Amino acid sequence: MSYKILVLGASYGSLLGTKCLMAGHDVTLVCREATAALINGEGTEVRIKLKGEDAHRSIRSGDHPGKLDAKTPEMVDPAEYDLVCLAMQEPQYGHASLRGLLGQIAAAGLPCLSIMNMPPLSYLRRIPGLDTTAIESAWTDPRVWDAFDPGTVTLCSPDPQAFRPPEEGANVLHVGLPTNFKAAKFESAAHNTILETLERDIDAVRLDGHDVPVKLRVFDSLFVPLAKWSMLLTGNYRCITDAAPQAIRDAVHSDAALSEEIYAFVDNIAQKLGAAPDEMVPYAKYAKAAEGLLKPSSAARAIESGSGTIERVDRLVQQIGRALGAEHPTIDATVAMVDKRLEQNRAT
Repeated sequence: MSYKILVLGASYGSLLGTKCLMAGHDVTLVCREATAALINGEGTEVRIKLKGEDAHRSIRSGDHPGKLDAKTPEMVDPAEYDLVCLAMQEPQYGHASLRGLLGQIAAAGLPCLSIMNMPPLSYLRRIPGLDTTAIESAWTDPRVWDAFDPGTVTLCSPDPQAFRPPEEGANVLHVGLPTNFKAAKFESAAHNTILETLERDIDAVRLDGHDVPVKLRVFDSLFVPLAKWSMLLTGNYRCITDAAPQAIRDAVHSDAALSEEIYAFVDNIAQKLGAAPDEMVPYAKYAKAAEGLLKPSSAARAIESGSGTIERVDRLVQQIGRALGAEHPTIDATVAMVDKRLEQNRAT
């Protein structure tokens, strides 16, 4: 069966969107007017390295069985779609046009798969015993998520690393680390059928006879996607400094012992929420992958470019930890550094 998938966000969202196109599903990317015009005119290009090959392949949207188009938020009718993928940065959802579209999606009861680093607040409401009212300040606008039935929202750990090359058009995405998307199930069996179908269809795709990396993996546990938190707190947010941002590799490996300590601390928070130890990614595996992450994180690049808002998983983890009676001085220092840089940008 072929599905129609609405992807909010044409940058990182084009990666999962392209995987769906290759598997024969139709995709609409929601973005700004100029980007929509570019994509509708030229399609998208995702550059990815296949196993055993030295150079990246260019995977173009027009070469695959699924159909692609792009629209602005005002042009979208949610009734036309089977699944929504949330792939924008969390602060963007407070924009009037996107807030209105999210309201329509929530009213329609559409299943929403988030591939944001920052989980939708409605997803965390699915975790038994977690007081989400005590952590709302981590979101730019927590009220955006109030209309959603938590059972229709799930989280997919955005482990693949990708970026838009600055010298290229907004329809080009370069994948630096082609790992898998790991999604928790919805509450509804019908909605899970969509995820499981996409998982099988994406897994079956071949390019010139070769397997194509970046799969969708579906898990019963709510907590598998939370494994990304330890990576973000150990590497991504520590790229942010008083001076120029540092690469993820340097943030992790400049003090390997401290990095392992932070990683274990955040893993322990996820386990206190209910995660099983084997649902977390071992530190050694993350540290090895970080050796190849030679650019600063997207959060660090956004601050360096002058942004006054970014996704605040650092603050979220800090607040959940405190609610559970756990604090770490380096995480507190990281949150303070991010606060300081964002305040400076807003003042400027």
